[in-house]
Amino acid sequence: MACHQTVIRLDYDRVAMLNRFRQFWTKVISPIATLLLKLGVSADMVTLVGTIGVSAGALIFFPRGQLWLGVVVITCFVFSDLIDGHMARTSGTSSKWGSFLDSTLDRIADGAIYGGLVMYYANSHEGNSTLMAAVTLWALVMGAVTSYARAKAESLGLKASGGLAERADRLVFTLILAFFSDVFNLPILLEIVIWCVAAASTITVVQRSLSVRKQVLADPANAGLDTPPSAEPKND
Repeated sequence: MACHQTVIRLDYDRVAMLNRFRQFWTKVISPIATLLLKLGVSADMVTLVGTIGVSAGALIFFPRGQLWLGVVVITCFVFSDLIDGHMARTSGTSSKWGSFLDSTLDRIADGAIYGGLVMYYANSHEGNSTLMAAVTLWALVMGAVTSYARAKAESLGLKASGGLAERADRLVFTLILAFFSDVFNLPILLEIVIWCVAAASTITVVQRSLSVRKQVLADPANAGLDTPPSAEPKND
């Protein structure tokens, strides 16, 4: 009983911490979102500008070896992902189109970040590592497949969420370690996190695939492709 109470307590503390975190950032971005709405800026426009900023930060600075600067630029534009959602909810313009656009542009941003790192390792004057370029490319591919697996499963009325490495986990750890590897001149930090992301993403794809297979085998009557989908594809 004591162990059960401890688990409940930990879950409660985690939820409370996340709620406080959301409340803090809501207070920070709320004035910005309100101002943009008054200026006639749409949530979709903020989403697009944020993606362009993230992509530019990654593709301009990472290949040059300016990792810390690229991370700073990317971080500034990443907040647009919070602002556009708040704008959509505040203005009552949340829609399937907005969700589709946000998820689609997220794939572009992810591709730019890991693509920029591939170019960094392919640069003979900077990263100069064919092996790490290949591992980073694999991390990029597996990250994309992770998201696709969920979207495809949900379009078939199944579930394929969760797993060892979701999108937020991959990006946060990659960007943090990229920043400190450059600041402290410890390239091994970035190499370690990319290897981990590549492995974790691969495991996540396997986990989601097995989860879908288990659901299909558990309900053979609804295993045909003519089964109507019951859920809208979501982001990662």
